[in-house]
Amino acid sequence: MLAIRLPADVEARLDALAKATGRTKTFYARAAILEHLDDLEDGYLARQRLEDIRAGRSTTVPLEDVMKKHGLKRFAPD
Repeated sequence: MLAIRLPADVEARLDALAKATGRTKTFYARAAILEHLDDLEDGYLARQRLEDIRAGRSTTVPLEDVMKKHGLKRFAPD
């Protein structure tokens, strides 16, 4: 169960969309969350990794090392 407060203008848009399409506001709120949850998680993970690197809790691996490990060659444009 989830309850959220939205700005009045967003609530009005969501309500209008629901009425125009015959779907519920919950349907669209759920769709929006599912659509963007991966992006939110990726952003959080990237920020955490950067903080860990800056704080010395984690290290980086040079791109050349990763490419060599996986048998990849660097792309060279013509």
